[in-house]
Amino acid sequence: MPVNANDQKQLLSDMEVMQRIFAHIDNSTTDLGKQSWKEPTDNYRSKARLDAELKILQSRSIVFCPSSAIDKVGDYIARDAANIPLIAVRGLDGVVRAFRNACRHRGVQLADGQGCARALVCPYHGWAYSLDGSLRSIPHEHGFPDVDKTTRGLVAVACFERNGLVFINQNPLANIEQDIASIPKLIPDNYRLLNSATVIVNANWKLYLESSLEGYHIRQTHKSTFFPVQYDNLTVVEVFGENSRVAFPYQSIEGLRHKKHADISVDGRLTYVYHLFPNVVISTFPGCMQVNVLEPIDESTTRQHTYLISAIGENETALLDTVSQGQRFAAKGAIEDLQIVLSAQRGLLSKANEFLEFGLFESAIVRLHSHLAKEIEQVNSVNE
Repeated sequence: MPVNANDQKQLLSDMEVMQRIFAHIDNSTTDLGKQSWKEPTDNYRSKARLDAELKILQSRSIVFCPSSAIDKVGDYIARDAANIPLIAVRGLDGVVRAFRNACRHRGVQLADGQGCARALVCPYHGWAYSLDGSLRSIPHEHGFPDVDKTTRGLVAVACFERNGLVFINQNPLANIEQDIASIPKLIPDNYRLLNSATVIVNANWKLYLESSLEGYHIRQTHKSTFFPVQYDNLTVVEVFGENSRVAFPYQSIEGLRHKKHADISVDGRLTYVYHLFPNVVISTFPGCMQVNVLEPIDESTTRQHTYLISAIGENETALLDTVSQGQRFAAKGAIEDLQIVLSAQRGLLSKANEFLEFGLFESAIVRLHSHLAKEIEQVNSVNE
């Protein structure tokens, strides 16, 4: 969907973000959105609505993984994206390509999870595909006299790698480069994969996503974890395209109030949360970043793929200690968020609310729902 020209402005510099944070601290304020939002609870419970959201996810250019997750030739990730099995693999030429994960013989998936291979071989009958997706060999090939191997390679989807991220679009003719023009460089060149994990969350994907996009809950939800070191209901919210960036400052940011520009590093002083619409969140933490991809399974179940990436250099031991310490702290807050999200999911079953209320403090969530509503309306109007 075309984005408003006003949404194409550049993100603020770290210094500009800090100055806005200091103004909020001094005036007991926070960034406010332009509108509140009432999201019908049926939009979290309805299979028809989820089907419409999956069609949006299948038609958009979306982050599949960080580049460092498939860094070497033959590295692959095979998983569902919007309920469609896909596989992304780095070829002999260093180019990442993505395919529908189905053998052209009987449709069996070629791989599952992450790995490294010199060829993609079907576990059913051994049909083998080169890393560029071409059909390399068929066991007992004489039994398939009508198969033209040049036309039976894996079915490609659009794939594009930029700035440390691999994007896919299930429409093979999509112009991903154009679609992601508003997304700035988020991943530094020297970042490498530390670990990855996949977990199942028993909640609607939007309920889970919403917990990352506002600071209104810090005092109440994170009484003994985030609140003692952060601020309650103090965020800086920016927009770029259909995406948002939310800055969550730590109280230690006060130590930068009188620093010169050249001396400033916000690492460990604030967390940036980038929401790449619709279902990807990239967060900064001390010494590292997390890439989270939320894949809806059904109305009340989400699969989260998490990739932890960091700079690996000369002081690797000290860096990893910093990362581990920060991640242990962040994990405590994440558990608290999850408990709240699971409670909200149970609350949907009560049918107490016809809608969920989002106020001016929660503008990044309002943008999520408003853009989803616009895209679904657009799809429905085309189909009528």
